[in-house]
Amino acid sequence: MRPLYTFNYLSLPVVLGAVLSNRMAARLSDVVPIHWATSVVLALVVWIIYTVDRLLDVRKASGPQTPRHTFHRTHANLLGQIVAGAALLAGILVFFLPKPVWKFGLVLGGICAGYVLAVFRLPTRHPALLLKEPLVAILFSAGVWGSVWAQRASISAVEWTEGLMFTAIAFQNLLLFDLFEQTEPYTGARPYSLATAWGSMACDQILRWLTFGVVAAAFGICLMADNGSVGGGLRFAQRSALMLGIMSVVLYVIQRYPGYYSKHERYRWLGDAVFWLPALVL
Repeated sequence: MRPLYTFNYLSLPVVLGAVLSNRMAARLSDVVPIHWATSVVLALVVWIIYTVDRLLDVRKASGPQTPRHTFHRTHANLLGQIVAGAALLAGILVFFLPKPVWKFGLVLGGICAGYVLAVFRLPTRHPALLLKEPLVAILFSAGVWGSVWAQRASISAVEWTEGLMFTAIAFQNLLLFDLFEQTEPYTGARPYSLATAWGSMACDQILRWLTFGVVAAAFGICLMADNGSVGGGLRFAQRSALMLGIMSVVLYVIQRYPGYYSKHERYRWLGDAVFWLPALVL
């Protein structure tokens, strides 16, 4: 099982999910064929951001750590070298991207770098840390969908709606993980987050409403969308909307059965794997 845990600790499920979701967004927006370097650069940048964020976390943290944090602390030097190499490769591949994409990527990359540095410099219980989950969800979604939209002259209402649905799912994923982490016995000083500030009952309600909103939007697209309102075709818009609804429902199921999904970090394995589901409609 060690290779599987390493695969998970390295955030590779999230990276793969970002690439598959980006492919779904490209097909929905009728941006095909998508440039080959887009997926590679997206994968590299997502991995770099997640890894750097974790490495900075372990530098600030004290006391007992989660296995994920322990892994990054143990291999910090090696991971730092790989991050540097990945950043160099991404920088080279940027020159192969279409001009609108690399322009968008430079702006988004600067924002992400500023976010990571700001989080590292803030005190442990600074109120601004409560924005971490929604900001990460927005930045992650912007990378997945924005790199496609940058190649479009206009964006339809259906595309905007599905992009917002994806952002809600990304936030649902992060808040759910945050909620589960509060119950992990090996966590030392608990990080200041929305789960610690709002409490489990409020987070449960928010997660339920997020699921309801995403599912309602999925059915709305299926009932009201027409061929003139989508770029990639009505049937694909309906399939992708339903898939986003299923992704949100899977996260809701994890939330409903915490006793089962907290064992062996099942919530994290399945919670990250929901971003692989877009592969089923490609």
